[in-house]
Amino acid sequence: MTVAPRAGDDRAADRSGAAYDGVPAAELARRLGVPRVVALRETSSTLDVAHAVAEAGAPAGTLVLADRQTSGRGRHGRSWSSAAGGGVWLTLVERDVDPTALPVLPVRLGLAAARVLDAAADDGVRLKWPNDLYVGARKLAGILVEARWQAASLAWIAVGLGVNVLVPADVALAVGLRAGTRRVDVLAALVPALRAAVALPGQLSAAELEEYAGRDLAAGRDCIEPVAGRVVGLRADGALLVDAADGLQGVTNGSLTFVAEPA
Repeated sequence: MTVAPRAGDDRAADRSGAAYDGVPAAELARRLGVPRVVALRETSSTLDVAHAVAEAGAPAGTLVLADRQTSGRGRHGRSWSSAAGGGVWLTLVERDVDPTALPVLPVRLGLAAARVLDAAADDGVRLKWPNDLYVGARKLAGILVEARWQAASLAWIAVGLGVNVLVPADVALAVGLRAGTRRVDVLAALVPALRAAVALPGQLSAAELEEYAGRDLAAGRDCIEPVAGRVVGLRADGALLVDAADGLQGVTNGSLTFVAEPA
């Protein structure tokens, strides 16, 4: 079994996997236009590996892939197991990111991923604040962005994305991509789109807000978290707008739970 390397153990990461779906890591890096691909058969979380190689000096654009994760990481410390071959489990290391863009990155990355995944999904991909992608009522993908700082300077970010590709028929709350979709083809479109999104500065533009509104899974629905009320939409700083009992609130933290939805 391959495990995440310790911080500074860069060579261990390079030895941990030579190919992804039969494509050698070096060849995959060339196809994707990234400086390096770390391909793992199994690891705890690609986010853990990405932070380790970033601390050891990995350049911007380094991509960590795993065929299987045993402790994939989500918001608020949630974890899950990602089945072998069942999806695209990746983390990108990026540097020189505009710090003012960090609060909106989950939304901005979600928009970028949705545009790509539309082509392989059975219906239009929608977004659920702050970091989930859905097709219909089922979850297709999730995004997690983690930042690391050196004193007051942003050293790097790790962009974690998990996309379901194959989902067993008896799984009710998740959805995969269209039958026959190849993971390497998803990566070929997804990685450049994510990198372009990370490079954008500042808050969400008017065009991004308009696109988000067209994909918004929540607008007009009643919620109990992060505050009780009716979801109105999104603000340019990434805040969720909720019409609550004491007026319109802009919420920047938490998870969105609809009325009568499992927490």
